Amino acid sequence: MKRAVLLLGAASALAISSHASAQTSQAADDPQNEDETIVVSAARTQLPASALPLTIDVIDREQLARQVQISGSTVDAVSALLPSFSPTREKLTGSGESLRGRSPLYAINGIPQSTPVRDGSRDGYTIDPFFIDRVEVIYGSNALQGIGATGGVVNQVTVGAPASDGITSRALAQVTASDSFAGEGIGAKLGSLIGYRAGGFDASIGATVERRGTFFDGAGNRIGVDGTQGELQDSDSWSVFARFGYDLSPSTRLELVANRFELEGNANYVLVPGDRAAGIPATSERGATPGDPPSNTAELLSASLTDSNLAGGTFILQAFYSRTDDVFGGGVFGTFQDPRIDPSRTLFDQSANQSRKLGGKVSYERGVPGFEDLVVTVGADALFDRTQQILAQTDRVWVPETDFRSIAPFVQGNLSLAGDLVRLAGGLRYENVELSVGDYETLFSYGPVQVAGGNPSFEDLLWNAGLIVEPIDGLRAYGSYAEGFTIADVGRILRGISQPNVDIDDFLSLEPVVSNNRELGLEYDRGTLTASASYFWSTSDFGSLLVLRNDVFEVERQPIEIEGFETSLAWRTPISGLSLSGGYAALEGRTDGDGDGLVDEDLDGANISPDRVNLAADYARGPLSARLQARMYLSREFNDVATATDFEGYTLLDAFVAYETDIGEFSLAAQNLTDEYYVTYDSDTVRVTDDSRFYAGRGRTFTLGWRGTF
Repeated sequence: MKRAVLLLGAASALAISSHASAQTSQAADDPQNEDETIVVSAARTQLPASALPLTIDVIDREQLARQVQISGSTVDAVSALLPSFSPTREKLTGSGESLRGRSPLYAINGIPQSTPVRDGSRDGYTIDPFFIDRVEVIYGSNALQGIGATGGVVNQVTVGAPASDGITSRALAQVTASDSFAGEGIGAKLGSLIGYRAGGFDASIGATVERRGTFFDGAGNRIGVDGTQGELQDSDSWSVFARFGYDLSPSTRLELVANRFELEGNANYVLVPGDRAAGIPATSERGATPGDPPSNTAELLSASLTDSNLAGGTFILQAFYSRTDDVFGGGVFGTFQDPRIDPSRTLFDQSANQSRKLGGKVSYERGVPGFEDLVVTVGADALFDRTQQILAQTDRVWVPETDFRSIAPFVQGNLSLAGDLVRLAGGLRYENVELSVGDYETLFSYGPVQVAGGNPSFEDLLWNAGLIVEPIDGLRAYGSYAEGFTIADVGRILRGISQPNVDIDDFLSLEPVVSNNRELGLEYDRGTLTASASYFWSTSDFGSLLVLRNDVFEVERQPIEIEGFETSLAWRTPISGLSLSGGYAALEGRTDGDGDGLVDEDLDGANISPDRVNLAADYARGPLSARLQARMYLSREFNDVATATDFEGYTLLDAFVAYETDIGEFSLAAQNLTDEYYVTYDSDTVRVTDDSRFYAGRGRTFTLGWRGTF
């Protein structure tokens, strides 16, 4: 069995390497930083990461800025650094991108960016990375941040308050071009953030603007545009950010954060389909695109009150409002046809997701009086989401307006024994979820049929438990079990109903997805060597898969089993300033696609990522810093009948060099340094008969940048 093989591999590798240490930022492969205690806010505790039976990575601002200059976005940066994260689609919509084979929950300061009712997969593009101080990644199914974190949590923590009184500022300017330096492929970005502090009051206000040019592959051809799901190439984006804070006392702080991010395609190009049989990917040519250009708009407003010394504990209260509007590209699709509107069946239309969220979080943590070795956290989360998906050109409703409500109280405990030699951790979270859907009619292509609305509700008690043993300083072993909770893409289910007389209250496909994550890990961090390894297996009896039907992905409920092994190693060499690091992840996913009761069919490329090796060399001495990194995506075969879904694999090499001067840092980054010609993982394994969705990956790209702090 695969599990036995992985366990054997884990046992043999524990002595030399493993996954990222929770106390250092191994995800970013930057072992040059001195070890430090890191408190991960996404873990909902003030305890250090080393006290938690979890695999955690933290990417700090410098590491994130470096990776974003190489690849362009926070999603690409996280994908490049974490071997268990799937290759990105290199498009605006990240459908099928996963962490440990499941969808991660993207958050900003712990505020979920997903739309649980109708997942538009745009949640990785809701804030400009210029305003992010660090990215916290918690691996595996858990309920720490509420619904949606079946694959883990990717929490983007925004910039903090200025350290001293007065005015501070930082700025960014960069230019990006393909190696041909063609004018249409040139992009540019400007950003500025101004901070001010006077006593207990502080503020930070900033803005960015970016124009992206056309993307070219390793053969010098324009990459095909995804006119339906949305593009990063040939697009403009802008973002504004503000944070205001006031220290009510030395331990009490009130803070307000506002953010708006908008990315819109310029629609200057149209797709030229490729030829899979001949191995020719799709390209683009100049042309007019009908309808509204695909776009992504996200707004966020949050207020928080924190008291780090309330009756000897830490109190956190947070309230938020967010709005997203995702516009997708259009077409003369069969799903959109309605002869009552256009008998010729040449009706053009396009969809848009519209979501509004209100929510709040409250927690209190302290050591138990008289038994301070036991730290207890109690709290509750609330989320109210209203989402609909419309057809923008004809004002038809595709997904009816649906209200989602989640109330979840929780309690967590962490007990230190024998002077931190052993730690026990565990907790409970009670999820109470209700959906509210009115009566509606599906599109003509689904019948049309009348569907009776309803108020289906679900309740579940989720629990987690873990053990940590630290026999000697720097060596940590842990084991854990945690349950994650989410609902399937309700919108896809609601819009796809084609049988008459359906009552939503009794429609089984709306049942939630509960994933169970078990993990064993070992970490070593002493002197010049940092290493770790983890083995995990994750199951869900009633999972959620995306299955292509009639050119539209729909949700299918099937049992899912995923297991994997992750390992990494970082070494500060005797050569001053030089560090070497590497990581490896192997994943295996199965499901019961034919309903025979056997979970023996491989998850496809839309639901599982390839095995992968990361290697990197970092150098920093004086004003000079540099990095060379390789991402090796290994071949994968699926046990289906279509050999066309098999993935051949490819290797990408990236480089970065920077020099610090009195007027700021000047840098040059190169993505795909060797100009490798490859087909993206998603294109190579999903919709393998569709010549219009056969995309090559981005070729060699240079970014010249300047960053200054004043």
